[in-house]
Amino acid sequence: MFNYNRFVLENGLRVIHLEDKTTPMVVVNTLYDVGARDESPESTGMAHLFEHLMFGGSAHIPSFDDPIQQAGGEDNAWTVSDYTNYYDVVPAQNVEIAFWLESDRMLALDFSQHSLDVQKQVVCEEFKQRNLNQPYGDVGHLMRSLVFKQHPYRWPTIGLELSHIEQVDLQMEKDFFYSHYAPNNAILTVVGNISLEETKRLVEKWYADIPRREVKVRQIPHEPKQCEPRFMEVERDVPVNAIYKAYRSPRRMEPGYHVSDLISDILANGRSSRLYQRLVCDKKLFMSVDASILGDIEEGLFFVNGKLSNGVSFEEAEKALNEELQQLTTELISESELEKVKNKYESNRLCSDISLFNKASNLAYYELLGNVDLMNTEISLYRAVSAADVQALAKEIFRPENCSTIYYRASR
Repeated sequence: MFNYNRFVLENGLRVIHLEDKTTPMVVVNTLYDVGARDESPESTGMAHLFEHLMFGGSAHIPSFDDPIQQAGGEDNAWTVSDYTNYYDVVPAQNVEIAFWLESDRMLALDFSQHSLDVQKQVVCEEFKQRNLNQPYGDVGHLMRSLVFKQHPYRWPTIGLELSHIEQVDLQMEKDFFYSHYAPNNAILTVVGNISLEETKRLVEKWYADIPRREVKVRQIPHEPKQCEPRFMEVERDVPVNAIYKAYRSPRRMEPGYHVSDLISDILANGRSSRLYQRLVCDKKLFMSVDASILGDIEEGLFFVNGKLSNGVSFEEAEKALNEELQQLTTELISESELEKVKNKYESNRLCSDISLFNKASNLAYYELLGNVDLMNTEISLYRAVSAADVQALAKEIFRPENCSTIYYRASR
């Protein structure tokens, strides 16, 4: 049980504190409620670009990384469709440096042309390396555009195309910053060897004077229900043929989310999972196979994919995948198999929660979801899933008309 503390500043900054006296370190984690879903279709990749820009200097501090490193700490960030997360890990005696740095870049960036040019180039090179020049790197772009027709999840976090990053100017940078990066659009978590009293003192000292801002109202178009199977075939210079399937599934805060997560583990979590044992080991139709859920807040996706063994046709491979998915709809999973994946989830979760960093980022994420106490209760939601729940959700999502499929053909 995590005995966290929660308070809110007058400017709207939400703060979660969790003291841990067993460590000499403190994590200062800042989650901003802005991600790729907040971008316009004509200017994608902005949230990810800002992940980089936020390290390029702020109003009073020319370099963000140097003070952290000199204090014996480390920092980094990541961006997803729903939010952007920044973290600093520092020795407890140097924790004020993290408050100083994070509050200054929340106040204002440097907004220099040089920093913008440098970070645009970095992001463009990342786009090329990961999505254009890497085998299977464009799958995310292809699948999202196939599944989503209205929702901003139809483009990945890196952006829809390079030109969107290249066209960003200083005014666009300022507009995006002041529309989203604000204390009333942020969650600060402080976890480690620091008391609640000291946390409140430092938060008041460094953040209380940052003004509230008018955060841009999120207007996300409704994604129509998928009523027909969707299909795409592409040919690329890749080692082997691959098949990718995506099913619309429960959102992050819908009751079926935990069921869908366990189904993905039943199918493809480890060498004892169904797809690995039956399709890789026994039938040798696939060289590798995987199943996972997207876990986004707005619209859920359940992925199944695999790389085909030599000589296996797409049709044969897809038929075998479909048979495995359909078996979950017609036969109740055994209690022992269900208990195995529950135990594995709980073990991984408890081990993960030992990390200060994971505790800090999870607390911020649960606060974003609107229920920070999920930090203490989510394991019980997984424990409550029954075999009947698994079968019912499998019937709901593994329908042909709910599926989008890509045949990713290796050029000869």
